[in-house]
Amino acid sequence: MLNIENKVVIITGASSGIGEATAKLLAKNGAKVVLGARRIDRLETIAKEIHAEGGIAEYQALDVTQRSQLDAIVRFANDKFGRVDVIFNNAGVMPLSLLKDLKVEEWDKMIDVNVRGVLNGIAAVLPIMEAQGGGQIINNASIGAHFVSPTAAVYCATKHAVWAISDGLRQESKNIRVTIISPGVTETELGSDITDESSQGFLKELRKTALSSDAIARAVLYAVSQPDDVDVNEIVVRPTASAY
Repeated sequence: MLNIENKVVIITGASSGIGEATAKLLAKNGAKVVLGARRIDRLETIAKEIHAEGGIAEYQALDVTQRSQLDAIVRFANDKFGRVDVIFNNAGVMPLSLLKDLKVEEWDKMIDVNVRGVLNGIAAVLPIMEAQGGGQIINNASIGAHFVSPTAAVYCATKHAVWAISDGLRQESKNIRVTIISPGVTETELGSDITDESSQGFLKELRKTALSSDAIARAVLYAVSQPDDVDVNEIVVRPTASAY
């Protein structure tokens, strides 16, 4: 039996890709999912699809760089379902470029979404999880948390930060499970905001052997569904044919 039925799961960046796939898979397995992203029209469509399959889904507009909005979606989930069992801090951006190109606004965006967004999610959910005596925080890092490549220095730095924050939280937590998901190259909208042409070409080449978002969703399902005394700390998922 999967330890997932009736769990209340908040998913950020849920309007496409890994977030969407995870929402649908967890709902199919009995979780009550609460979807957050900026594209409210996409969230509405995904929620309707989940409802049509007999699942339970709610949604709310969410910009993870705004701490108040993460506080609001956590309150919404708790008010609606009486608890919050899991948050999947999944939202992220990846505008790759060489450092010498000085795309500092893009650096700031990655820091705000990839690092502050995760911290905002942790800060919003920790008090509730501590009060209810348990929960699980899942943070989406990247294979970029484990190595650095040209054009990805700042992106990899943000994912190193997610890894460090997650492991620190794990060591501090006695009742809360902490999981890091580190996907390899995955076919998602991540990287759609790349403005550097050479970086666009690099990503296109990498994605010739990309995973589907469903592969990462299954990793999340595995981590969530373990018995409460089992904390799966990190899952690295790579395409078999990829060196990265």
